[in-house]
Amino acid sequence: MWSERQRAMLAEMGIRVFVPPAAAVPDEAPVEELVEAEEATAPVAAPAPPREERPAPATRPADLIARAPSPIDSLDWEPLREAVASCTACRLCESRRHTVFGVGHMRAHWMVIGEAPGEQEDLRGEPFVGPAGQLLDSMLRALGLTRDEAPPEQQVFIANTLKCRPPRNRNPEPEELARCEPFLQRQIALVQPRIILAMGRFAVQSLLRSSEPIGRLRGRVHQYQGVPLVVTYHPAYLLRQPMDKARAWEDLCLAAEVMEQGPQAR
Repeated sequence: MWSERQRAMLAEMGIRVFVPPAAAVPDEAPVEELVEAEEATAPVAAPAPPREERPAPATRPADLIARAPSPIDSLDWEPLREAVASCTACRLCESRRHTVFGVGHMRAHWMVIGEAPGEQEDLRGEPFVGPAGQLLDSMLRALGLTRDEAPPEQQVFIANTLKCRPPRNRNPEPEELARCEPFLQRQIALVQPRIILAMGRFAVQSLLRSSEPIGRLRGRVHQYQGVPLVVTYHPAYLLRQPMDKARAWEDLCLAAEVMEQGPQAR
């Protein structure tokens, strides 16, 4: 059963908790899992195991792949911001209005990484604005976090895998992700987050070097260059598929659990 505090947090995300009559449903009645929208044609997965039986943290194979050193690897915040603003490494520079560098505390404990900027992000030069950004803010508030000015343990740093909007919000291309990756890697190195929350298919697959769908990667702790990484759905997807908000809340709880456990959870 949800506690009052958990119900309040779920309400921040717009999730209604149904409490069945005590006489109709036993206290320990199992809850059936919803079938993920993105895997509607796949067999229904078995109920998730208890938290203490979570699979061991996954190792990211890409951590073993050496990348050629880049001048970006030595940039501090301001030179890095200038390099992003003047980048012409791919053709996205031809159609962008603004680059979307990222916002938040430069030494935040939490780092949120999304996919690619949309139209509103391109206009304002800030990640996660509009309805998806409002939902993200509600999700963060449920954990006592914010993108606004706050101490590093409460303010997140938000960035995207791509710093420029793909035309007509099309999917990012592999070359575009590869060209932009050094910028994101440097941001992660500068922030030194204690946990990464990866939101959306392209962010997840790019960071983990995996072609698996989110539904098969969530529910366990991955690693990105030694930093715990938790996978969840993009807020824009949750607006289209609100039934998965409960699963996103489980992902946030897992990330919060990792933070509470501290360095030994890594």
